[in-house]
Amino acid sequence: MQAPKTALIVWGGWDGHEPQAIAQFFAQQIRELGMQVTISDSLDSFADLTQLSSYSLIVPIWTMGEIPDKYVENICEAVASGVGLAGCHGGMCDAFRSSVLWQFMTGGNWVSHPGGDGVKQRIHFKNRDSELSAGLRDFDIETEHYYLQVDPANNVLATTIFPSINWYHSANGMVEMPVMWTKMWATGRVFYNALGHNLAIVSDSNVSEMMRRGFEWAANSREAALQHGYTKDMYSNNLQNY
Repeated sequence: MQAPKTALIVWGGWDGHEPQAIAQFFAQQIRELGMQVTISDSLDSFADLTQLSSYSLIVPIWTMGEIPDKYVENICEAVASGVGLAGCHGGMCDAFRSSVLWQFMTGGNWVSHPGGDGVKQRIHFKNRDSELSAGLRDFDIETEHYYLQVDPANNVLATTIFPSINWYHSANGMVEMPVMWTKMWATGRVFYNALGHNLAIVSDSNVSEMMRRGFEWAANSREAALQHGYTKDMYSNNLQNY
């Protein structure tokens, strides 16, 4: 009998994003997918590479803050070896602002939310052939409108339109901003959803379904790599910089 998949949720950072409550909500979602879940409020959970590499999924919920370089390197190595990484909003792409390696791996970083909270926006799904967006309907939501700097390698699955609030950026005209994306980090699958400002937003039926699919997809990294014959070594080199 195959052992159940395991997930590590690490929460902390800025309290305004309600990280503890969101950690509990995500833990329940992930358990419903048949995974065992470990919840931690300490970045020291990233100190042991061997332990990190034993998980199927890592879910960071840590807005801003500082993290030792070694911990980020451990996460990068674990994900490269086939551990999935999935998160939302500031808990993943406004975490550890001084770490460019973290931003490289996750695929983007927050720079602004013009208008603050409560901005009405429409979420438009793309790439309907993807298991992550198939069957999902475009929807409206009122929350922070996240303006991100993003990796051109991302596979964008949902977008929103800027500007909704007039400000200096409006001089550039209409911009289609990624909201949900995936990318690969060697054999590890990375999933991000810019929605998720607080518990009320992540528990919205549309957002929670986006996250549920993302958790399941990312947690299947090792199986997908094995199916296609991909290994971490295929993407390694002997250079010590990045």
